[in-house]
Amino acid sequence: MNLGQLSAGEFRERMAGPGIGVRAGAFALRVRSDAEPVHEGFRLLYAGYPVVEPEGFCDYAVDIRCRGGLRRFAKRQVRFLFDGAPVFEPLPLEHALPLAEWALNWCISTHAHQYLVLHAAVVERGGHAAILPAPPGSGKSTLCAALVHRGWRLLSDELALLSLADRSLAALARPISLKNESIDLIASYAPGATFGKRTVDTRKGTVALLKAPDAHVARAAERARPAWIVFPTYVAGAAPLLTSRPKADSMLELSRNAFNFGPTGREGFEALADAVDASGCYDFTYGRLDDAIAQFDALGAGR
Repeated sequence: MNLGQLSAGEFRERMAGPGIGVRAGAFALRVRSDAEPVHEGFRLLYAGYPVVEPEGFCDYAVDIRCRGGLRRFAKRQVRFLFDGAPVFEPLPLEHALPLAEWALNWCISTHAHQYLVLHAAVVERGGHAAILPAPPGSGKSTLCAALVHRGWRLLSDELALLSLADRSLAALARPISLKNESIDLIASYAPGATFGKRTVDTRKGTVALLKAPDAHVARAAERARPAWIVFPTYVAGAAPLLTSRPKADSMLELSRNAFNFGPTGREGFEALADAVDASGCYDFTYGRLDDAIAQFDALGAGR
């Protein structure tokens, strides 16, 4: 059963009680909350995900709770609890949905040491994956969103999961987080896409979550092999330019983008080295999404 098949009453009962569990590729995730923005957003954005029953096992569970006491009436705050303990500073109630997504990212990046977890988007075509590592503001998520609405399959927008066991990339097809001008850009580029409500005045500016296509969620058990590592940079008005990047330099930069390079030790080092060795490594500058799609399609056709 998918989440969208739950009645509104059952959804609310579960969310306020044991929580809503869903299978999102590599992990089963559970969210519990008494915050209305989480109820509304989760029901919309995760409608196509398989449900994990209340008694079923979930890898990670987060609790997004409205703060008790008199302060809640003045500031209307929410906080993220993990194993009953607060992790982040409280945020305004209106930030509850992106907080839930950030909390799930934190759980995975902090604990999933069976993978080398990279801060990178991953898209796939024909079993081959493109890893897109980049610092904030580089256009990574915008490019990822455009690619998944032009024939590439979403594995992850935020966390690349490189298996230490077999060097495959596991899917974590969750909503794509877009910021500021990127929201309207993708809304225009993919008019049939589904967005959650915009959240303003976050530490990242205005944020909106883009629903992962249902067809990609349905294929979330399918893994892919690393084929390309592309470091994208958006420059307004720039012509597309794809240039080869030295593998040693790419390896070093990817290690800086790894959340758990230290904890995974030698296994993480060797997994990353194998991924780099198997991939073409590039820097990519672009100023128009259509140009970027054409360049990635050319990479895909060359395999």
